[in-house]
Amino acid sequence: MSLYDRLTEDLKLAMKSRDQLRMDVIRMIKAAVLNKEVELKRDLDDAEMSRVMTTLIKQRRESVEQFEKAQRQELAAKERHEIEIIESYLPKPLSQEDLEILITSVIAETGSRSMKDMGAVMKTVMARLEGQAVDGKRVSEFVKQKLS
Repeated sequence: MSLYDRLTEDLKLAMKSRDQLRMDVIRMIKAAVLNKEVELKRDLDDAEMSRVMTTLIKQRRESVEQFEKAQRQELAAKERHEIEIIESYLPKPLSQEDLEILITSVIAETGSRSMKDMGAVMKTVMARLEGQAVDGKRVSEFVKQKLS
């Protein structure tokens, strides 16, 4: 079952169970995917849909930060629930050990030795992680650690 079909089925279930938050989040995901499809003038595959959802998660995390600064805990909690729902549709993220192994192997393959090579390493690592839920900030920190 494709990711889009799964979203459609889960939307139906959420409507039947009157789960308003889940309905809203699934509709938001579908709207973001539709906007991207219109922009690209073609249907998205599951990997591209995952990237759209990763962007939505990043936006929600920024919102949580802002709400916490403004002492709006109830809104921050709502955003966290939305993040959990969106993450349930993404592939399981790599463990820290797997990520370190991947970065170490890419550094060895590219022959990188200093921070000057960080761009090339990041490009290769992110290409290999295509379609997976991974935080670029976390990857960047690991690469900096390994190269310094």
